Amino acid sequence: MEQLIENKLIKADKAFSEWRKVPFEDRQKLIAKAAEILKNNSEKFGTIITQEMNKPISESVAEVEKCALMMNYYADAENILKPEKIESEFSYSEVHYVPKGVILGVMPWNFPFWQVLRFAVPSILAGNTVVLKHASICFGSGNAIEEVLLEAGFPEGIFQNLEVSHKEVKGILEHDAIKGVSLTGSGKAGGEVASIAGLNIKKSLLELGGSDAFIVLDDGDLDEAAKAGVKSRLQNCGQTCTAAKRFIIDEKIEDAFLPKFIEEYKKYEVGDPMDKETKIAGMARPDLADELEKQFQKALEHGAEIILPLERISENEFRPGLIRVQEGNPILQEELFGPLGMVMIAKNDEEALKMANDIPFGLSNSVWTKDQSRQLFFIENLESGTVNINRMTSSDPRFPFGGSKASGYGTELSLLALREFVTARTVVGNYE
Repeated sequence: MEQLIENKLIKADKAFSEWRKVPFEDRQKLIAKAAEILKNNSEKFGTIITQEMNKPISESVAEVEKCALMMNYYADAENILKPEKIESEFSYSEVHYVPKGVILGVMPWNFPFWQVLRFAVPSILAGNTVVLKHASICFGSGNAIEEVLLEAGFPEGIFQNLEVSHKEVKGILEHDAIKGVSLTGSGKAGGEVASIAGLNIKKSLLELGGSDAFIVLDDGDLDEAAKAGVKSRLQNCGQTCTAAKRFIIDEKIEDAFLPKFIEEYKKYEVGDPMDKETKIAGMARPDLADELEKQFQKALEHGAEIILPLERISENEFRPGLIRVQEGNPILQEELFGPLGMVMIAKNDEEALKMANDIPFGLSNSVWTKDQSRQLFFIENLESGTVNINRMTSSDPRFPFGGSKASGYGTELSLLALREFVTARTVVGNYE
């Protein structure tokens, strides 16, 4: 391991020994200050995001502003890490929540600020320190986040960006200073990191891919569902884990819904990412566009039908595509990370549920129906970390966020995230 990285890990470990003693409320004040800096400079930081991974500037600015919103949530949050007294016959009878130490974040390029801060803020508020291995195209975002926290008054070593390659993650994770890891990324990357963490008996949190179902039933609001469905599929050029990817449509409304859906789909025309009016721009890298094109061809080879062709117009730009897919097509077992959606037709609610659950992933689903009993049927039976009723998927700082099955494990956001990287220590005994 390079000496520079070794020094940063040691620095993070030393910083932890002091940071863990800082009162919860004082940590919150620094988080609030950092949120203010982000909000006041959202255009500046949004430009960094767009320049690095091509996201439309309006979405990049919104991402930064959402980070500030999330940080203010934690700045005002209840301290659920206070010692809890347990009724018993003992003099000492408490549970203490003890921060673990230095936590490694391995983060992706699709939300360069949000993914990092979503993990880092509750981890730091809980008393840990953080080192970040960001995606190679997003080192600028990582450095900017570090600078924001320093400007806000966080001591040096609380958050450090490491400009390292994926090959160096193993050595960093195995380092004695690292006590846990949070990864947002692909299933392959998650499995590799979790294996290393497991062999070294270190806590891991994984937020992995998804192939979320967007289920539209015959009594749903078809106009709203069409607008929300297209936005969910195509925002961030379709490069979102929680994006709607499989549109499961009740056969009774196929002829009524699909024209509305296609009309909304066609409104997303590729434009300049720096133009505030642009809804969709290019993908983050040409190799990612290559992979999506291969998946499109694979789907067609196994019987998928084109509704709107996926047309490549540059090395990383597409006119968004839409295909009709039958059960059994192997593409359904994969995640499409780009502007390509899949439509499936269900005969009834039971078949729609089966289609939704019959994949390896379980991140977040959306169901459109006005009938409460039908809503409850899907709420109780969908295999996912989140179920949205008559709305598209979007994460909210107030609510837990995490997946099931191959979509990962552990909780981000909400107060529950404060307990991900702490040890619940039992203190029990008698005064002498």
